[in-house]
Amino acid sequence: MITKQKGCVDIGGDDSILYEYIRNVVAHMMTSYNYSFIRTPIFEASELFHRSVGVSSDIVKKETYDFQDKGGRNLTLRPEGTAGVVRSYLENKGYSLPDVQKYYYFGTMYRYERPQTGRLREFTQFGVEVLGSNDPFIDAEVISLQYKILEALRISNLQVNINSLGDNESRMNYREALINYLKPHIHELCPDCQERFNTNPLRILDCKVDAQNEIIQNAPRTIDYLNTESKKRFETVLKYLDLLEIDYEVDAKIVRGLDYYDHTVFEIVSLDNNEGSQSVLGGGGRYNKLIKELDGPDSYGIGFACGVDRILAIMKEMPFYQDFKESIDCYVMYVSEEEKLYALEITQNLRLNGVITETDYLNKGLKGQFKAADRFKAKYLIILNNEDLKKGLVNVKDNATKEEVKVDLDELTEYIIGNL
Repeated sequence: MITKQKGCVDIGGDDSILYEYIRNVVAHMMTSYNYSFIRTPIFEASELFHRSVGVSSDIVKKETYDFQDKGGRNLTLRPEGTAGVVRSYLENKGYSLPDVQKYYYFGTMYRYERPQTGRLREFTQFGVEVLGSNDPFIDAEVISLQYKILEALRISNLQVNINSLGDNESRMNYREALINYLKPHIHELCPDCQERFNTNPLRILDCKVDAQNEIIQNAPRTIDYLNTESKKRFETVLKYLDLLEIDYEVDAKIVRGLDYYDHTVFEIVSLDNNEGSQSVLGGGGRYNKLIKELDGPDSYGIGFACGVDRILAIMKEMPFYQDFKESIDCYVMYVSEEEKLYALEITQNLRLNGVITETDYLNKGLKGQFKAADRFKAKYLIILNNEDLKKGLVNVKDNATKEEVKVDLDELTEYIIGNL
């Protein structure tokens, strides 16, 4: 038997209802904030991700799905959403438009990493990219939007962990200080960190292996090396977050895993009150150099991404998950061929009026149809019989109260909608 590939999942049944709920909440919130939906290709030229994410990053070195097509072109399945959106923005000359461009996406990404809870090789993310403004106002909006979406999904104990990498001058000053600090201790860190020391030492702070090592814990802090302008900018972002009543904590160890970030970087976590642990649901940051590095004008960008699979796993552990168990509004029951004709028409009318309706397709008897209606958790049963139909009536049973009423056939749809 052919089975799904390692690191991939099927989403169906009750999980699919929760998945669609997440997508609908995201779409609703994005519309309220006036973000436009964008869909970019699942595969792009490998150079796009190598240049944007960073050749020295773990994503490019270890995790991208790279391949050559039949024309000999080097292609990569997208490992993240930002690079593709920026490529589209440049290719379609979005920078020539008079307003700031605000996009959101919801789609699958691909990384070859060890599958575990919350980490898959094919996974779904939603995120935003705002292009064309360097105003700290936008930083606060992007962080707040992600926070409010997670709140709308009823995930509790949220906290923003935020840091600033500063501008290029600040980053270079910090890089020098970090190298000087790490140099005597570098052989005490993991092999990957030893390699990062020569390519991108800031990535060492993002290492999962050495995260609790005292060397990392005591490393210099990025915010201590911000120049005056970068420090003032960061303080403005925090002031706006205070105004928006967003719960945050400054965490100088956050650098994020991609090479294109500068200034504001952040993660949003759900805090476990029992153990004090944190589950990272998503994050992002500002990338003011990326557009120019991809051969565009000297412009600005900021965005975030959230892992849908991780959010779904957390929501399934919460009591309200029971609200998403699959159920329908009506089950239409019949026995004879004449009743079946009415069932076809009634089912169609209810569905076209937004009533979730099911009926029998296997020619079961009434006993079998009652069992099927219970499996579907139908709220109402519409039980057809020829005698009632000749009088223009149908029998409607409330499956919760077990009460039955005769309803005029012409008023059935209105009656069901009014009682749901």
